[in-house]
Amino acid sequence: NDWRDGGNLVPFLCKAADFLQQEALQMLTDFVTGYDHVGIPTNDMDATTKFYETIGFRLVHENTNNGGKVRFFQHGDIIIETYEVFGKAAMVRGAIDHIALRVTDIEKCYEEAKAAGLDVFEGPCFLPFWENGIKYICVMGPNSEVVEFLQKM
Repeated sequence: NDWRDGGNLVPFLCKAADFLQQEALQMLTDFVTGYDHVGIPTNDMDATTKFYETIGFRLVHENTNNGGKVRFFQHGDIIIETYEVFGKAAMVRGAIDHIALRVTDIEKCYEEAKAAGLDVFEGPCFLPFWENGIKYICVMGPNSEVVEFLQKM
């Protein structure tokens, strides 16, 4: 028996929903081209700058956001974004705020994330970072991890 001849419809619908969710997530990854950066909040930008420069990173971009300094450090393909949060950094092990993935089309990425039922809690937003700015969205993962999808303009 299958659903067409009066069989149990629930297992069929569950399988169909699982398939559609997997397809939606596959479409979302069609926009991802790679890793962009890891975001780490700081209460002390000077100490953070000294630390990353001491271990071989170089300052490649600097800006402000919400009244605080934002700095990007790079070593090879690794980029770390640090930003001031004025005493609100968790200061505990595992306190990385987000991982960012580079995408080719942030608007389509946003549409696909919403269609997949992901928890898009921020964006699309614009920030005047890098040469022409960026647009991004943030998605909350099942472990309260933040995944940022960003497109450099």
